[in-house]
Amino acid sequence: MVSGYTKIALAAAMLTAGLTFAAEDIKIGVSGPFTGGSSSMGVSMRDGVRLAIDEINKKGGVLGSKLVAVERDDEAKNERGVQIAQELINKEKVVATVGFINTGVALASQRFYEEAKIPVMNNVATGSILTKQFLPPEFPDNYVFRNSAHDGIQAPMIVEEAIVRRKFTKVAILADSTNYGQLGKDDLTKALADKNITPVAVEKFNIKDVDMTPQLLKAKEAGAEVILTYGIGPELAQIANGMTKLGWKVPMIGSWTLSMASFVDNAGAGGEGARMPETFIQDPNTQKRKAFIDAYLKEFKPKNNRIDSPVSAAQAYDSVFLLAAAIKQAGSTDGKQIKDALENLKDKVEGVVTVYNKPFNKDDHEAITPNIPVIGEVKGGRVVYAYEEDQKKGSDIRTKQTKK
Repeated sequence: MVSGYTKIALAAAMLTAGLTFAAEDIKIGVSGPFTGGSSSMGVSMRDGVRLAIDEINKKGGVLGSKLVAVERDDEAKNERGVQIAQELINKEKVVATVGFINTGVALASQRFYEEAKIPVMNNVATGSILTKQFLPPEFPDNYVFRNSAHDGIQAPMIVEEAIVRRKFTKVAILADSTNYGQLGKDDLTKALADKNITPVAVEKFNIKDVDMTPQLLKAKEAGAEVILTYGIGPELAQIANGMTKLGWKVPMIGSWTLSMASFVDNAGAGGEGARMPETFIQDPNTQKRKAFIDAYLKEFKPKNNRIDSPVSAAQAYDSVFLLAAAIKQAGSTDGKQIKDALENLKDKVEGVVTVYNKPFNKDDHEAITPNIPVIGEVKGGRVVYAYEEDQKKGSDIRTKQTKK
């Protein structure tokens, strides 16, 4: 028989244990390339996450607990991403993961989160297929979300810029051999076909290639007036440098990765004028964006006060606030409850890219719609608005279009 005193002691112990559990840190995985050719995106993403977590924790955290980032360098390698996913799930016990810069790494890794029923917030990777990897009826619940502009949005914008706005008719596509490059090339080809345009040349290159002469000569001989690109900064810079060496200069229009510091800096004068879709340009045109930019520059002190990959930093920052809102609404760190909350967020989340008002539902895990990105341009070693009308309206918050 248990005495009254013992009952009181047990109740106190249980209460104490409950309080201790409630105060445990909430671990968020952060997976991205912090070294190598993709690192300007990965480090900017990681630092955007750090800023958001610090801001949230200074205001009391979530559910009375601190958010803690568990950061891992996936080196832009699929096999490394897979190892990290399993470590974060099984050892670190993360409640969600943000990141994934490279489409191939995301495709290889996020199946482990799906199996573990842990949400993934892709905040940089743009392969169109990413949020469609686990759809019904095969998978009753999809744990993959995204708040970056997927390639089904970007490719038509690139083609619109080249064909409609700038009136080019002879286009060449240069894309890298990764999943990102080849899937993006397919999206570009489809978008061109919708405009009744067949590219005069479609060329492939590999990561770490330093000589694009063969590909460029084929494009030049085919009469290309513009180069459409899908790759990452270092190799994109080699395209610009290769044109300079050949004494042949045509415009480069490509995916958002033309805004990477590793393109802008390595291409130098050869990269001037390159254009790309952007969800975020480093311009303090709203109070929220100014506060974010000022905090980033103060904390991380980047060269020339320029964020290496502003898009990566901004989307990463927003992704943490989206997850925090879902955890708060769920009142739990259970993966399924967080997923369900993301699919029905009741409160608006004010981000630096946009204001997220019901950004997801069960059938739509994409927070960004085609009306949100603008066209950016490399000018004076920075990325700025390509069009004056977009710059003038930069303080207008573009929000998600809902299907009617």
